[in-house]
Amino acid sequence: MHNRHVFLFWAGLSITLCLFGDSFGAPGPNPKKPNILWIIVEDMSCDFGYQRQNLVSTPNVDWLAREGQVFTNAYVTAPVCSPCRSALITGMYQTAIGAHNHRTSRGTVKYRLPSKIKLIPELFQEAGYYTCNCGNSRKKGVDFKRYGKTDYNFEFDMKSIYDGPDWSGRQKDQPFFAQVQLRGGKLRNVPRWYEEIKAGLENLVTVDQVTLPPYYPDDPAFREDWAQYLNTVQYTDKEVGIILDRLKSDGLLDNTIIFFITDHGISQARGKQFLYDEGAKIPFIVWFPKHIKAGTVRDELIVHIDMAATSLYFAGIDIPDYMQGRSLFGPQAKPREYIVCARDRCDETVDRIRSVRKGNFKYIRNFYPKRPYLQPCAYKDHKPFIGRLRQLHAENKLNEVQSLHLSKTRPEEELYDLGSDRWEVHNLADKPEYRQKLREIRCILANWILKSNDQGRFDEPDAMYDSDMNAYIQGQKKAGQTAYAQEVERNVKIMKQWKSEGK
Repeated sequence: MHNRHVFLFWAGLSITLCLFGDSFGAPGPNPKKPNILWIIVEDMSCDFGYQRQNLVSTPNVDWLAREGQVFTNAYVTAPVCSPCRSALITGMYQTAIGAHNHRTSRGTVKYRLPSKIKLIPELFQEAGYYTCNCGNSRKKGVDFKRYGKTDYNFEFDMKSIYDGPDWSGRQKDQPFFAQVQLRGGKLRNVPRWYEEIKAGLENLVTVDQVTLPPYYPDDPAFREDWAQYLNTVQYTDKEVGIILDRLKSDGLLDNTIIFFITDHGISQARGKQFLYDEGAKIPFIVWFPKHIKAGTVRDELIVHIDMAATSLYFAGIDIPDYMQGRSLFGPQAKPREYIVCARDRCDETVDRIRSVRKGNFKYIRNFYPKRPYLQPCAYKDHKPFIGRLRQLHAENKLNEVQSLHLSKTRPEEELYDLGSDRWEVHNLADKPEYRQKLREIRCILANWILKSNDQGRFDEPDAMYDSDMNAYIQGQKKAGQTAYAQEVERNVKIMKQWKSEGK
């Protein structure tokens, strides 16, 4: 059966060459099943050298892009880590499997996936692959002996789906499926981490070099955060180099398919947790030397769960009928007409936002328009730039564009033409000339919600919310973050009050 899958994989890729012209290079000899490696970086937007971010030096990621295929319009299905990862490890929209609220099941009330859904590592194990998931340690950076982040919003058995933290424990010639988790932009959140990585960088990005998006004030707090973030991009590239060196030293590089993505965008006011491109658009590279055409840039719309389906395809594993991810290669590959992203509860903060991108148009639906964009959220409110943003707004020192995200309410609908408005600051939803486009995409979202069984349309059970919040609050207190825990408790009360008021 496995030989048949390998044959079908290469036969399918050959057929694809006929269907898609020279988008893919002709496959060379490959008698073995390929290894599959996912490199997943936290809290990072499209700011690598190959994406024309001139302030950073990222030779390793740039090499993957140059020798692989780059997808320029890749999005996560959720702009925060745990729903994004729940979607990725199932190949399903998090909204379709009940994993859409950030960090569900950390309390006493647990959530289980629908019985038919299998995790991607399980499917690889059934096909004879060795499965592994490694991450970082503060002192070592990439740590191949340490299990990496999972953060899935449901119950699962870590030791049953992963055979080890890295591929060293596999049998001779056994293929592996591996995930490597990199802290990425999170490294700037802890001063001692950031000072350590900064010491290892040759050319630091400085605050005076930074150019901020126009919706942020040209303020030292924002400049400093952005400079630190770009330096974490450079450090991430060094970690990618360590991974590549390990594959080379093990003699595995030439038979390993590498996927490089981030789990969502930068943690900034308008980034992480929101559906603007800063939070939802990600880097996406597929690298497979001699088997797919190097240097190809593909502009079709994709979502990050397509990586799951594509990985199964490359390994010759049947893609389950229920899976919503699509393979990006092979005879069944076809561009998506549109993509949908979703944001739901993040920690204590209840929200529901959906977006549709079709062509150059981005439609955003806010289901809680009476609430502010920046609702009370302890995680974000503890970021120095958020306090500074609120202060500047109170002092009337922000212009109209910089004040957009500080509004006390928000429109039910937003519509942006990304072709002429890359920063998504000119809402066209009320313009008569865009009425037809608005109706078209509004209908797409309404149909998608029903067809995909978007479970965000149902309120989260109070028992689940209270269970998660109690665990969250107690966890902060245990870590010595008593003031933070008290802030979360206050925010929970506000969420419940707004709910009772029908806001």
